[in-house]
Amino acid sequence: MLRGALFRLSRSNKIKDFVTTAPVTGGVVRRFIAGETSNHAVATARRLVDAGLLVTIDYLGEDTTDPARADAVVVAYLDLLTKLRESRLSPSVEISIKLSALGLHLRDGSQLAWENAELICHAARMADTAVTLDMEDHTTTDSTLEILRTLRKEYPETGAVLQAYLYRTEEDCRDLAEAGSRVRLCKGAYAEPESLAFQDRHDIDRSYVRCMKILVAGSGFPMLATHDPTLIKIGLRLAEEYGRGPKDFEFQMLYGIRPTEQLRLANLGHAVRIYTPYGTDWYGCLIRRLAERPANLRFFARSLITKS
Repeated sequence: MLRGALFRLSRSNKIKDFVTTAPVTGGVVRRFIAGETSNHAVATARRLVDAGLLVTIDYLGEDTTDPARADAVVVAYLDLLTKLRESRLSPSVEISIKLSALGLHLRDGSQLAWENAELICHAARMADTAVTLDMEDHTTTDSTLEILRTLRKEYPETGAVLQAYLYRTEEDCRDLAEAGSRVRLCKGAYAEPESLAFQDRHDIDRSYVRCMKILVAGSGFPMLATHDPTLIKIGLRLAEEYGRGPKDFEFQMLYGIRPTEQLRLANLGHAVRIYTPYGTDWYGCLIRRLAERPANLRFFARSLITKS
C-alpha cells in the first residue's frame, strides 16, 4: 500500500511544488540535491572540492522511454562537462551515468545506450575526467557490464558499479579486480527477489565485506561506497593489510549524508568522493527510490535526524 502511494506521489507535480517550496521540506531537498541546472551542479562541486573532497555528478533521470529524452540527457552531460572543463574542476570531478537514461530500455536499447555512453566518455576524456556507469536493477546487470567491457576497449578509465546484495557480485568483483579497473562497491538500493539477492541487512553487510576484500586485494582501484561506520573501519583495516595508501582507493558517500564524516576522512588524507545528483527529475527519482525498497525510506529518515 505504501509503495503504491509513493509511486503515485512520484507523478504529482503539485506535491513536487509543495515539497520544493515548503520551508521544512525545501531545506531537505537542498540538502540532498545540488540543484536543477548544470550551473548549480558546478557551484556545488566547487564548494566540495574547495573543502578537500572529490565529486561525481549524476544528472538525474532513468527509465527513458523516448529517444528524444535520451538525446536530451546526452546534451545535458556534454554541457556539464564543458562547464567542468572551463571551471578547471574536472581533475577532481567525474560524472556518473545511468544507461537506462541513455535509452537502454528502448528498441535496440543496448546499441543506443552504448552509442550515447561513448559520446559522453569521449567528451569526458576531452575534459580530462572520467565516467562511471551506475548499476541499476538486476535486469540491467549483464547489459551494463557488457557495455562497460566494450567502452573500456577505448576508454579503460570508465568506472563500474557493483551491488553487494546480489549473490553474483563476489564473482563479478573477481572479474573486475584487475589493473586499471575502477570499481564502486555499494550495497544496492533496488528491490530484488530473494532468488537473486540477500534480504537480511546482516547478510548484505557480510557480502559487502567479502566483496570489499576481493577488490582491495586485487589490482584495480576500489571505490568503497558506504556510510556505515563499521564498514568504513573494515575498509581502512583491509587497505592497511594489503598495503594500499590513502590515494590507492577511495570512499564514496552521497551528497548530504554524513558530511562531518566525509570531511573527517578527507582531513585524515583519504580520498573521499561525493555522489552529487542534480536535475529537474530529482522528485520522481527520490520518491521512486523510496518506494522501491523499504530500507531506503528508513535510511532517508535516519539521515534527516543525524548530519554527522
